[in-house]
Amino acid sequence: MPRPGPMSSGDVRVGLAQWTPGLDAAVNLQIAVAAIKELARRGCGLVVLPELWLCGYRSATLREDARAAAEPLDGPVQQRLAGLAREAGLVLCAGSFPERDGGRLYNTAVIYGPAGDRLLVHRKSCLYGGAEGEAFSAGAAAVTAGDVAGLGRTGLCICFDGDFPETARSLRAAGAGVVLHPSAYEAGAESWWDTIYPAQALCNGQWWISANQHGAIQGSHSGGDRMLGGSRVIAPDGRVVAAAPRHGECVPEPELLVADIAVGRELATAAAASGVLWSLPPRRTEETQ
Repeated sequence: MPRPGPMSSGDVRVGLAQWTPGLDAAVNLQIAVAAIKELARRGCGLVVLPELWLCGYRSATLREDARAAAEPLDGPVQQRLAGLAREAGLVLCAGSFPERDGGRLYNTAVIYGPAGDRLLVHRKSCLYGGAEGEAFSAGAAAVTAGDVAGLGRTGLCICFDGDFPETARSLRAAGAGVVLHPSAYEAGAESWWDTIYPAQALCNGQWWISANQHGAIQGSHSGGDRMLGGSRVIAPDGRVVAAAPRHGECVPEPELLVADIAVGRELATAAAASGVLWSLPPRRTEETQ
């Protein structure tokens, strides 16, 4: 597999994949592996996959689908993904998967480094709707951040986690200038997608890199299970610098988005122009009787 050039704190080639996961976890894994390999061939130093691509997102059967595809954090699918990151010498945000831990199931996102090492793990803490609440336990950590070579301090959250201003602000307080955001965001919430995330990026001086599922979910009879697509790279001044297609009926083959970003330079420019938005001390609250 071709290896990308080494990532520095300057320019990074980012690759995102979006598609409609099917009913067969083994096929979904094959699709993800092919997407990772193709993005590596295109020279990407960072690859990001969507939320729950291994089992798909069918609300009516999410609990059963997640349990059927579940494995522990060191299970065979995760070992395969870690091996791909090592073979390609890239940073892989492997989307999220159903993690089995004892009798509990979590919606868990993982980032692997170029050596195949596990850099960050985040269990989704804000579960969306009844289907997720029935399928998964909520993670204990509201936010997760750590150092990632070539990206600097990096935050990791999953879909609905990122909708809340507190998430971006807490990641800002943790020093994260880059946020990786695997998602299964519904087409019906398009206005949220378009409004919330540029604001999160601008108000906190962060790159938001979101890989989303896309298309009408196979085997689903719920109109709410149409995923928006529109995977994006948003600069820390709120600009959408790259975006993938939206509103596919069914997208069985991955749509790949590649963007070259100047991570450090854009962060410095945003801090100089808009740092006042995140550097003011908390305001005192007046109590009234």
